[in-house]
Amino acid sequence: MGKLWDKIRGIRDKRRPFCTAVIAAAGRSERMNGENKLLLNLCGAPVLMRTLCAVDQTALVDEIIVAAREDMMLEVADLCSRSGLQKPVRVVRGGDTRAASVLAAVLEADSRTELIAVHDGARPLIRPEEFDELIRQGGATYAVAPAVPLSDTVKAADETGRVTGTPDRRTLFAIRTPQVFQADILKAALKSALEAGVELTDDCAAVERLGKEVYLTPGDPENIKITTPLDVIIAEAILRQRGLGQ
Repeated sequence: MGKLWDKIRGIRDKRRPFCTAVIAAAGRSERMNGENKLLLNLCGAPVLMRTLCAVDQTALVDEIIVAAREDMMLEVADLCSRSGLQKPVRVVRGGDTRAASVLAAVLEADSRTELIAVHDGARPLIRPEEFDELIRQGGATYAVAPAVPLSDTVKAADETGRVTGTPDRRTLFAIRTPQVFQADILKAALKSALEAGVELTDDCAAVERLGKEVYLTPGDPENIKITTPLDVIIAEAILRQRGLGQ
């Protein structure tokens, strides 16, 4: 019976879209007091290792490609080999911008890739089941991203600090990753943005430039990005609450 189930599952897997997870890990960690945030110890394991292991536990990711800084490629490759990953993983040289780094990884994706899931290397608290659900939603749209409603009041201001308006926070969201895209659309969007010299803060913005629809879905508030030393303290508290910390 077990062999029959494995055969059925194999047939089902062949019918679903091939998904490549791109891990953006080529940043400079400028707000981490000179330390590389991806290598920081987070309850016994480096931040990037925790991120990779979470992605490796997903059911719908077929391969992992990490975009790293050129001077960090060997160290990141060694970290990947020490992470005990079961999925195929490769490390590629990132670019000077996020868009360039993600495109470099996208261009190295398997020829069968239909979906690209772009995730920040510095978001180690992503739950594998959330990652899989976003892939499912990405298969039905051009682009989908997890979003968390803003709880703080937001002000718009000019260069002098004078308040110019108060946006309705009910329409504002903090966007997180993974962001999942149809592969051909993301590739075209990133190429177009880079050729136009447009600066992007996230990958959805590239797809928006092409006039394609981007959808938001509720995200996990715990899926924070490690950006400052305070984030490390918060992340370790969350891991301990999950029973995953030392």
